[in-house]
Amino acid sequence: MSQILVIGSANADHVMNFEYLPVPGQTLMSRAYRLEHGGKGANQALACARLCQGDAEVAFICHLGQDSVGNDMLTSWLKDGIKAEGITQVANMSTGTALIFVADNGENSIGIAAGANAHLTPSELEKHYALFANAQFLLIQLETPMETVHHALQTAKRLGITTVLNPAPATSQELDYLKWVDIITPNETEAEALTGIEVNNEEDAELAAQWLHQQGVATVVITLGSKGAFISSAGFTGLIPALTVQAIDTVAAGDTFNGALVVGLSEGMSIAAAVGFANAASAITVTREGAQRAIPYRHEVQR
Repeated sequence: MSQILVIGSANADHVMNFEYLPVPGQTLMSRAYRLEHGGKGANQALACARLCQGDAEVAFICHLGQDSVGNDMLTSWLKDGIKAEGITQVANMSTGTALIFVADNGENSIGIAAGANAHLTPSELEKHYALFANAQFLLIQLETPMETVHHALQTAKRLGITTVLNPAPATSQELDYLKWVDIITPNETEAEALTGIEVNNEEDAELAAQWLHQQGVATVVITLGSKGAFISSAGFTGLIPALTVQAIDTVAAGDTFNGALVVGLSEGMSIAAAVGFANAASAITVTREGAQRAIPYRHEVQR
């Protein structure tokens, strides 16, 4: 049985729905409000757990606050099969918080307060070395401190673990960590932030992928929204089309994609097949409201 290790953020998502996203200086009345469990790391860990059908163990290293929402998150994740060893509730800190505006067309705008996520330091990772030692895949994002991301990637590479980076939120600074990344999964905006190349189509994606290869990344998967995902790798280069669905909420689409991609790879799928599986899983997610509650289970994706 393979083990997938996810390291990242956990947030309480405060979600408001609008006809359209407000522009700077504009105040809009929300049509609805709800509190969701979210955070890119938590979403991706949950996607892995729900989609792997018990064929892999999913460990998640994260920090929660000692508060009611942190308690609720932990209870929910354990029910879905995420291992508890890497999850820590930090005294006198709040669970991370995200404010999410969602428009009727499914587009969203997000602001984040790190809370306990900021306490996930390299020294804290060292407490969970056994989880690294047993892992075959590491999936990580950029919502935790960068020194933690660097330490995790270096440790994984030293142990021969396949490293998968979802570079969100992406910046053009501190890109030395790319040399420790085996697979990178930016969307169009993140690819441009990393490479300086505006990505509007498949040709742009190929140029951005070549730049990332030059930094040492072996496999590049650039998600292109409704167009699908562009792959550049030694075994396959090309576009894997997305499924056509009516999107109502895209908040967890990318996180579902990343979790499904790693599950597919852990099961021995080719990169093209794993991206196809990830496209199918994320297509289901965008037809539902919410973050973690929108993420499908494996039997739903196989229909």
